[in-house]
Amino acid sequence: MRILVVANQKGGVAKTTTAVNLSAFIGAMGKRVLLIDLDPQANATSGIGLNKEEVQKSIYDAIIGNEPIESVISQSPTANVWVAPANLALVGAEVELVNSERREHRLADSISEIISKNEYDFVLIDTPPSLGLLTLNAFTAAHSVLIPMQCEYYALEGLAQLYKTIQLVRQKTNSGLHIEGLVFSMVDQRANLTLQVMQEVRNILKDKVYETVIPRNVRLAEAPSFGKSILAYDKHSKGAEAYEKLAIEFLARSEKASSPLVGEDKGGGTSTEANPPSQPSPTKGEGEVPQEVPVS
Repeated sequence: MRILVVANQKGGVAKTTTAVNLSAFIGAMGKRVLLIDLDPQANATSGIGLNKEEVQKSIYDAIIGNEPIESVISQSPTANVWVAPANLALVGAEVELVNSERREHRLADSISEIISKNEYDFVLIDTPPSLGLLTLNAFTAAHSVLIPMQCEYYALEGLAQLYKTIQLVRQKTNSGLHIEGLVFSMVDQRANLTLQVMQEVRNILKDKVYETVIPRNVRLAEAPSFGKSILAYDKHSKGAEAYEKLAIEFLARSEKASSPLVGEDKGGGTSTEANPPSQPSPTKGEGEVPQEVPVS
């Protein structure tokens, strides 16, 4: 079982869209997927087809209430996809975790209950658009991080910050965490800035960058309002085609790196994790580890 965090502290980069649709297409390809919604907004929960207003037990009950994680997992309407949903109770989790024992390990402890049973091929964790304790719990529990990134200047700044956080987690709570890869989202290749940013990131991260790019697509934007993945909403749209390609590429990379070792290159080829990404024309303070990451 491989545990993957979909993370980016910058909002509006198609993070939840990627978590939901990658889960749906991996499930459609015959793999069993557990989607954990760790974002208090619960958009992954509703996006995969559950009514977040009707959720009685959520991932909050597993990491704060010490409920067995199996008791909060529900079958989604999507084939081969199960969900550990979020609800409004998760809003206060960050505050409650501050003084908790093993505060960075609560999710990892919960997931350990299902690892030995080998019920799922993949666990995908959708995270809040921040680098607080919920995201830190996800990083501590995971094998790797998939980063959706919009092609704009501020996204480059955020990438350096996110990289520093991952390095800090590797030092403090999860030495095996690595970057699974980066996928460009909401791409409009008619814009010169888009092409410039894509090229700069590829120069930095090389083969960590997925070949598949996710375009801006109206059908992708519409699907969540119907509580459906793009596979269920419009499987013939350009957005669906892109996420199907991403799922195929993701599974191929996963097979290639099925048994990653700490410190080795996990993406095939030259490792880029020794040197943090930078951004053009940096200003003072950029790239530093954000203060909101409370690693103890």
